[in-house]
Amino acid sequence: MADKIRLTTAQALIKFIQNQYINVDGEEFPFVKGVFSIYGHGNVLGIGEALEHYNERLDYFQGKNEQGMGFAAIAYAKQTLRQQIFAVSASAGPGSANLVHVAANAFTNNIPILILPADTFATRQPDPVLQQLEHQHDASLTTNDAFRAVSKFYDRVQRPEQLMSSLVRAFEVMTNPETAGPAVVAISQDVEGEAYDYEASFFEKRVHYIDRKIPTNREIEAALDAIKASKRPVIIAGGGTKYSQAGPELRNISEKYNIPIVETQAGKSVVTYDFPNALGGVGILGTSAANKIVSEADLIIGIGTRYNDFVTSSKTGFDWENQKFVNINVSRFQAYKLDAVTVVADAKVALQKLTEGLEGYQTAYEGEIQEYKAAWNEERERLHNIAFNRKDFDPEIKHHFGQGIMNDYADALGTEFTQTNAFITINDHVDDDAIVVGSAGSLPGDMQRLWNSTEENTFHLEYGYSSMGYEISGTLGVKLAAPNQEVYAMVGDGSFLMLHSELVTAIQENKKINILLFDNSGFGCINNLQMDNGSISAGTEFRTADNEIMNIDYAKIGEGYGLTTYKANTREELIQALEAAKKETNSTLIEMKVLPKTMTDGYESSWWNVGVAEVSKSENVTKAYKARVEKLEEDGREMY
Repeated sequence: MADKIRLTTAQALIKFIQNQYINVDGEEFPFVKGVFSIYGHGNVLGIGEALEHYNERLDYFQGKNEQGMGFAAIAYAKQTLRQQIFAVSASAGPGSANLVHVAANAFTNNIPILILPADTFATRQPDPVLQQLEHQHDASLTTNDAFRAVSKFYDRVQRPEQLMSSLVRAFEVMTNPETAGPAVVAISQDVEGEAYDYEASFFEKRVHYIDRKIPTNREIEAALDAIKASKRPVIIAGGGTKYSQAGPELRNISEKYNIPIVETQAGKSVVTYDFPNALGGVGILGTSAANKIVSEADLIIGIGTRYNDFVTSSKTGFDWENQKFVNINVSRFQAYKLDAVTVVADAKVALQKLTEGLEGYQTAYEGEIQEYKAAWNEERERLHNIAFNRKDFDPEIKHHFGQGIMNDYADALGTEFTQTNAFITINDHVDDDAIVVGSAGSLPGDMQRLWNSTEENTFHLEYGYSSMGYEISGTLGVKLAAPNQEVYAMVGDGSFLMLHSELVTAIQENKKINILLFDNSGFGCINNLQMDNGSISAGTEFRTADNEIMNIDYAKIGEGYGLTTYKANTREELIQALEAAKKETNSTLIEMKVLPKTMTDGYESSWWNVGVAEVSKSENVTKAYKARVEKLEEDGREMY
């Protein structure tokens, strides 16, 4: 008779996840690094008890907000290139509901995370329990059914023995590069404490092998034919190149055959900017160099990208009549996009085979790559040195406000600092191996265009779901993954106000993080969007009921939490603050008051298709709608 171990469902869960290992290129290590949790009535007596008595090696962190701790877990997995994860546990009802946003973020970005929301009673005898929803038409529905739309794997465990098949399937999904994403295992709170005689073999060490998917000869031959027939191919490096660790292969094929490389937000820093053929970000938030080279290309080689609208400029960044596509992706679904020649394979392996097969090939580029890059570097330097002029401020970037309003902001915030000046100053003065983290607002545009990475995997931008509030929580997760590097949250005041609870966790656990807070007193990115499309500024500036511009002392807020804080409203003050923060062992916050409308704008084929009112009382909105229709007609093709 097989050996049995009598455990509660929650104890079996904790015992099982500690024995899950991953093997990548022959290197083996535990897959689950630890657990984030906020205890409540739905999990403290089950998973809480199990962690107290059955945890032998998992790191444990007490979160302060379920969404915040979930973002930290996502950032950890992303920074470790999906090779290690955290589990997150929350109580029933609102605690679990707060993790729905986390699951959606992980789903969009293909990041593995084990989400463990508590559920109502399986027996239904105490119903309705605290925080339980009651549906008259379906007694089985609970808050956790909301996870179904945002999970790569979902299950509800209502019997202890169900845990076994559920966990095995969850880990298969999370460790599969094609399906990686959130696995949600909801456990009824009474079942967490129920005991069962589990087979001992269930808890034996399991190794999940991440074998690199090999392309077929047919796929490689088709891709080689397409590349050899092209004269001006361009590589778009997406997140899949980073997770595949294909940086050396990208540099090799680019250098050998003179193929330029542009990058998505997720792919940035897989190749550093000092590589001669690296032209920076592409699309709506792209550099002039990257967008120009793409517009002139005859072949787009998309590697590990899902071609979201920011990458493709809402599909207007391509010349449909004269460009072809080759897509390399572990996901067949993604590889099929844009009627491409498909290579369903690991990026690193596919690039190795393509490099071998292209022997004797050369692109037709002469000096264009270097010319476009030099022109962009000059533009970047110009943006660095734009100064505010109270009489005639026209920086040729975002500037919808009249001079009077700009002067009002300068007076109210006590600053003449431009965002681009502050941003590039930071890039110039942090350590080469420093990691920057961002997510939402206007800063992702500046990050994608202006940040020049000098070491690989030091750029961490969550822009698949663009979750406001990810930045600070994500910075904690990145710090856990890279404890010996300085990590900086690039966050606007609007996003800071959304969520900064894990600052407390960082201080509590003595994990030094650095917050770089750009305060322009409003949701500047969305203000640009509304004014770009004919609307007035409404609901996006931070003003009082008396229409006064708000000036919040964020440094004082940080000080109240226990951070070491600085204020920097000039380049010189910012340099001093950055140097002082490097010497700190405590977490830091640098508050910068920056003028609105001083972020970067679009370059070359940078256009975003957004919904504009077809009819309006505003003549400006009507004009914006007409311009949108004309742009779509000019493009002339909708690519499925």
